[in-house]
Amino acid sequence: MTKIGLVMRKIQFAENQGPRVFAERLKALSAELGVEVVFISPERHVSGYDWLPGYEHEKGDLVNYDIVLDQIHQHGIEHVLYTVSGFTFLNMFLPKSVLFPHSFPDPALTGYEMMKPFYTIVNKAVVQTPFLKRQMAAQFGITDVDVIPIGFSEELAERHYNPDLVVDNRILWIGRDEENRRPDLVLEYARRNPDKEVYMVFGGERYRESMKKYDIPSNIKLQFALSQDEIFQLMNSAKVYWSCSKFDTFAMPLTEALAMGKIVVKPEHPCYDHISSTHSFAGNEQNWFELVNMAASSPRRYSQDNRDYAFATFASRIMKEGYRNFYSDWLQ
Repeated sequence: MTKIGLVMRKIQFAENQGPRVFAERLKALSAELGVEVVFISPERHVSGYDWLPGYEHEKGDLVNYDIVLDQIHQHGIEHVLYTVSGFTFLNMFLPKSVLFPHSFPDPALTGYEMMKPFYTIVNKAVVQTPFLKRQMAAQFGITDVDVIPIGFSEELAERHYNPDLVVDNRILWIGRDEENRRPDLVLEYARRNPDKEVYMVFGGERYRESMKKYDIPSNIKLQFALSQDEIFQLMNSAKVYWSCSKFDTFAMPLTEALAMGKIVVKPEHPCYDHISSTHSFAGNEQNWFELVNMAASSPRRYSQDNRDYAFATFASRIMKEGYRNFYSDWLQ
């Protein structure tokens, strides 16, 4: 089998959220296509405090190049997918390196100015959405870009789908305790709507500690580091899925919510334009609470339109076909 490297930060491999789910899904589907994906990450961290000046993740990536290159050479790898902009300098050592961004230099994200210089030396990328492809070209002149959805598990979406189990007042939010994800808005919504049962799901155990700084209303249910199986089971029971992030490159839970027939409330930022079906409603900080309440009070308990759209647009079979075509060109 041809070997390729997938370079991510250690914490991304460790936590039960988007990047790790993507990594495992890519590894499994690649094996079916005759490609072995080797996980590679720095062995050391500069700091866990990536929001402090001088400790930004990208700077930590730079001081870990020797460790990353050693691992790549040990496996005799010439083709690398890397997911964070701090590793763009891999291009100097491995000209076939490809960026699959888990973040993007958008003003909505902290540290976006620091990311910009790294993007000036990207020559090839894979992204999840047409929006990101357009941004790559418009902002950085990167035109060799494939769009491949991350997909969702059809098997899980079939096994857990049961509209009879929908709880009419249950709202689901999945994110992180980070400013960009706006957990504060969810807590305030719950405070103002005590008749709603609001589930907040966090990808990592580290958020169990950080959430203690908030005054958490009694109608909030906190969940941490759920498996994909548990996510789909919980997703099935909610009537409304709400995302209030400022910006997203992955938006995986949104595609899963569509696949599970949820009524979706999302941000109006164009990075979410692909989450576009009959019962997905875009809003902002001014009207989100009203939108969520309207969705919750709808006589419709689920949306077959949303489910059909997701299966036609994001299913893992589409991801597999995308990588089949991508590998046939990249690995020549």
